[in-house]
Amino acid sequence: MPALFVLIWSTGFIVARYGMPYAPPMKFLSIRYALSIACLLPWIVLARVAWPRSRAQWLHLAVTGVFMHAGYLGGVWAAVKAGMGSGLSALVVGLQPVLTALWLSSTGGKIAARQWAGLGLGLIGLVLVVSRKFGQGGEADWLNMSLAVGALFSITIGTLYQKRFVAPCDVRSANTIQLGAALLVTLPLIFLESESVRWTAELAGAMAWSVLALTLGGSSLLYLLIQRGAAASVTSLMYLVPPSTALLAWLLFAEPITALTIVGTALTAFGVSLVVRPARQSA
Repeated sequence: MPALFVLIWSTGFIVARYGMPYAPPMKFLSIRYALSIACLLPWIVLARVAWPRSRAQWLHLAVTGVFMHAGYLGGVWAAVKAGMGSGLSALVVGLQPVLTALWLSSTGGKIAARQWAGLGLGLIGLVLVVSRKFGQGGEADWLNMSLAVGALFSITIGTLYQKRFVAPCDVRSANTIQLGAALLVTLPLIFLESESVRWTAELAGAMAWSVLALTLGGSSLLYLLIQRGAAASVTSLMYLVPPSTALLAWLLFAEPITALTIVGTALTAFGVSLVVRPARQSA
């Protein structure tokens, strides 16, 4: 499950490269959320999936949907649209494991020395992977940096909130509630965008992959991983996304992979292994 999640989540920036020139962020995401809900509802009805019984759980799921879909995706896509390169945006959002660990540590959570070392190695590897992309049309300014940092805080808060307040329930109904809340928040923002949607083969392909793979697949896997694992271990998987994206960009767009990319990927993978490795049980 973690490997599949990383592979799917890594395609996010690839999809942005295909779809961003043909649609503004909020309009693209609104259509994505609506189509995802349209796919999930018949599945829920046919499979007779149970909905959360309490209003509190509906509210908690809605809050996570606003943070983990509307806030995170909206921030990342808006930052890229505002001129931030994929390397820098990946680095900013990739700080989530560190932010999560700092929060858990400050609130009394236990982060082992081995895990801190893994987080540090993962961050160093992440910087090495994306370093070659700095300065390649990815200049940062106050606007796109604010959007990227907002996305970082949004997915971190959403992850911690879900782990703390959301009770286990069927991922299909949970995802539908989250997407519905994200759509309600994102839809009014489309009126701030003057650019129209231009339907092309590239945009249609990007939209189809965003709905079927990223939302129905990736978001559902993230929900399950958060429910089943420790927050620090789950978020550390985000470190593996930029290296995986670099590999996909090499396969699809022939973007070169340098020695720094290879070294950074190895460091990142080793760092994540230190974070997620179970502690040895004493006799």
